[in-house]
Amino acid sequence: MSGSYDDSMIDVSSDSFWEVGNYKRTVKRVDDGNRLCDDLMKCIHERARIEKAYAQQLTEWGKRWRQLIEKGPQYGTLERAWSALCTEAEKVSELHMEVKAALGEDSEKLKNWQKDAYHKQMIGGFKETKEAEDGFRKAQKPWAKKLKEVETMKKSYHSACKEEKLATSRETNSKLESNNNPEAQKKLQEKVEKCQQEMQKTKERYEKSLEELDKVTPQYMENMEQVFEQWQQFEDKRIRFFKEVLLEVKQHLDLSTNHRFQTIYHTLEDTISATDAEEDLKWFRSNQGPGMPMNWPQFEDWSIDLNRTLSRREKKKPTEGVTLTGISQTGTDQAVQPAKTSSR
Repeated sequence: MSGSYDDSMIDVSSDSFWEVGNYKRTVKRVDDGNRLCDDLMKCIHERARIEKAYAQQLTEWGKRWRQLIEKGPQYGTLERAWSALCTEAEKVSELHMEVKAALGEDSEKLKNWQKDAYHKQMIGGFKETKEAEDGFRKAQKPWAKKLKEVETMKKSYHSACKEEKLATSRETNSKLESNNNPEAQKKLQEKVEKCQQEMQKTKERYEKSLEELDKVTPQYMENMEQVFEQWQQFEDKRIRFFKEVLLEVKQHLDLSTNHRFQTIYHTLEDTISATDAEEDLKWFRSNQGPGMPMNWPQFEDWSIDLNRTLSRREKKKPTEGVTLTGISQTGTDQAVQPAKTSSR
């Protein structure tokens, strides 16, 4: 039987891989793999932008609140504890900027792998897609040709059966008619016999074509399996590479395993835990309360030379400045505290 192979002329009777043209789902997987590379890169890029934005917001937040705390009325060890939150934000911001950079490297690694795995053609599409398509078509062509012959023989046989049944029905009806013409009856009988002979011939050809199809089926299955396994291995490489990239992304995102990240929160906890209400209250007493030094009023003589009265402040000035970390040399309560320029 002559004629070129055309899978569009074959009716697909099931969803099986072995049906003509159903290998196209495996071919499509090659294109899907390339698209999935783009999708994963986009996914990583978006996360990197989020990490960068979060890092910038942490930095801005920490800077703003550090200024508010330094200018505000809070003092002592609680001030250090509150400011430690700003330090935490700055340190975590640095880590998230490093995460952003690492994700960029992951994306670049994926981009390079994609370039090596999928090769664009001048006419469009990918070389690998064409190779898969050509491989399956070549493996399926002999079997598809035989299948087409089987379909043709089946149609001929079914058509002959239909003609035989119609001829038999006409002959039977003719016998029941009262004005039965012997000559016409004879022609109908001959027609039935001829249809039966044709039906038998087409049946034999149909059965023979099925036998020939059965003979080439094992080789067809072997060839298709070989091509399929070739592209299974291609997909296997992609899946394994994606797994590798995703594990690296996880490692970069998981700051809980980063010793620097753990140190940030250990330091924050230690600083907050070091808050000492008694110490802070002592400092406030010494620097803002009854513990402050005082130039108590005393007799002030009149000076002829200066023609004025010396004030208490000019006659007796404090011997030292008061700072958050300084130790007062006068007064009954003293405490060592961090520097604090504001006396509010």
